[in-house]
Amino acid sequence: MARRQKGRFINGIVLLDKDTGMSSNHALQRVKRFFNANKAGHTGALDPLATGMLPVCLGEATKFSQHLLDSDKRYTVIAKLGQRTDTSDSDGEVVQEREVNFTDEQLQTALEHFRGDTMQVPSMFSALKYQGQPLYKYAREGIEVPREARPITVFELNFLGLEGDELTLDIHCSKGTYIRTIIDDLGEMLGCGAHVIMLRRTQVATYPYDRMVSLAQLEKLVDQAKEQGVEPSDLLDPLLLPMDTAVSHFAEVNLPQAMLEYVMRGQAIQAPGLQPDELVRITIGDAKQFVGIGSMNNDGLLAPKRLVVLRD
Repeated sequence: MARRQKGRFINGIVLLDKDTGMSSNHALQRVKRFFNANKAGHTGALDPLATGMLPVCLGEATKFSQHLLDSDKRYTVIAKLGQRTDTSDSDGEVVQEREVNFTDEQLQTALEHFRGDTMQVPSMFSALKYQGQPLYKYAREGIEVPREARPITVFELNFLGLEGDELTLDIHCSKGTYIRTIIDDLGEMLGCGAHVIMLRRTQVATYPYDRMVSLAQLEKLVDQAKEQGVEPSDLLDPLLLPMDTAVSHFAEVNLPQAMLEYVMRGQAIQAPGLQPDELVRITIGDAKQFVGIGSMNNDGLLAPKRLVVLRD
């Protein structure tokens, strides 16, 4: 007998403004409970120290969360100079203290080193896996394991200010970039050491900063719904962004309403404007109802790759 799923069949994306000191999974579970969603997933963990944009996918939107994992990110970071820690952030132990003594020219030269395409060795305190276990588990046991350098791109690295021993930067980077590692490497280049004391993610893909909502705001809306005698969904659901915003950067292929049944059965069909190896958004009819993503197969037809479950 199939187990009944708990929660509502609700689809969409919440732009959560994650609090500091909380794991991304804990934040995800609270959002899921507030919305009483049957399914939820986030799109790239933030360290407990970090705050800011954490897109949470609900329902069928979870099928497209990988495309947000792969998207660019933007961060504001404050680095404390003169101290290096074992985790490259303020949650770790100070392992070295040195004098802060560099010129503006030396700082600008060091910052330039990180712009563009580079190779980065991930921190031991990351969630990347080695032999099935996340690196941070080895690090907590004092075990150093080999890590391969990975290509990253820093599209922008903007100097925002230097007050005393605190350096503030704005960083727009590709997926898989570890800001803590940039700060640690920068501190070594400057000869004084550095670690992250504040990290805030301000953008994921093209999602707007002003659409973020905190857990406190969600909780307040739930309480307000109870006071007004309405369902929490009446106040919470308007906060949801459409699930296809996760793949809004894909070209759209709009098909006639008559093709819906064929697409939902996973049949490959003729469609205009397809390019080899290019994923596209599939919409149906004049209303442009989003039903999933697909790509061209070897016969030049549109083959559905991932479809949503449509409910009346």
